[in-house]
Amino acid sequence: MTIHRTIDLIAPSGYPNDSDAVHRALARLRAQGHRVDGVQATERRYQRFAGTDGQRAAELNRLADPSRDLPDIVLAVRGGYGAVRILHGLDYEGLQRRLTDQPIAFVGHSDFTAIQLALLARAGLTTFGGPMLVSDFGAESVSKFTMHHFWETLSRPTYTLKVKAPQTHSTNVSGTLWGGNLAVLTSLIGTPYMPVVEGGILFVEDVNEQPFRIERMIYQLHLAGILARQQALILGDFSGHKEFDYDNGYDLREMVEQVRAVAGIPVITGLPFGHIPDMVTLPMGAPGQLISTPHGFELTVSGYPHLG
Repeated sequence: MTIHRTIDLIAPSGYPNDSDAVHRALARLRAQGHRVDGVQATERRYQRFAGTDGQRAAELNRLADPSRDLPDIVLAVRGGYGAVRILHGLDYEGLQRRLTDQPIAFVGHSDFTAIQLALLARAGLTTFGGPMLVSDFGAESVSKFTMHHFWETLSRPTYTLKVKAPQTHSTNVSGTLWGGNLAVLTSLIGTPYMPVVEGGILFVEDVNEQPFRIERMIYQLHLAGILARQQALILGDFSGHKEFDYDNGYDLREMVEQVRAVAGIPVITGLPFGHIPDMVTLPMGAPGQLISTPHGFELTVSGYPHLG
């Protein structure tokens, strides 16, 4: 039986540049019986952003209003750039009062990572790294894999992801699951919007970044002491990079080996998360347990806001 949800759209970053994808996504969600609010978020334009900084911040801050009914899902329209410009304008205390222990799911990835990290750092709120309106719900062909993991994760109090990707070492660790887009995450180091997570399980992904740039950002996490405070690092998808003659054999595989050599913690590969059609949904800020073997790994998460 399909459960009909209330979905509130927000666009804290760029505006959608594919109106057909927006229309496909809205039509699909409504055909499934879901109520979609905040469609104006898909229509605003200001320079390269989905509205002015004030408009985009107000869109999130309205969720702190106790007179408004809360939606089941707060869904990011798309990523791009712009979330960092509104972090200082968010009502963290109000959002914390209104949303703590509520069954509400903030979902998105890419530039939305900035919002998620800030909500975790300043309000202690758990959100979800997962699909977005335009790129996923509005794709010409919707991924059954992505939708399955999305609805299953949001509907259960505990979820176990099993990945058949061979690992170099066996690992069994527990800690807070957190992370997101690598470039966005590293850009927040040293700011009030970077969570201080001790003993966590950190997952990262990115797109259109060369292996040396990925390594440089992970080194920043290493040199800042952030990696040393984690139980494990999980690498998601890093699509869109190109190989150049100058690399002289240095590729993603070599990058991973270098990271393993300096990280001092287990480095797990093969997480299906990132700018890819088939992606899982991950609760950011929830307790997790990671078990890896030479045959693959399992990631179990619990204690996150679920829709039941």
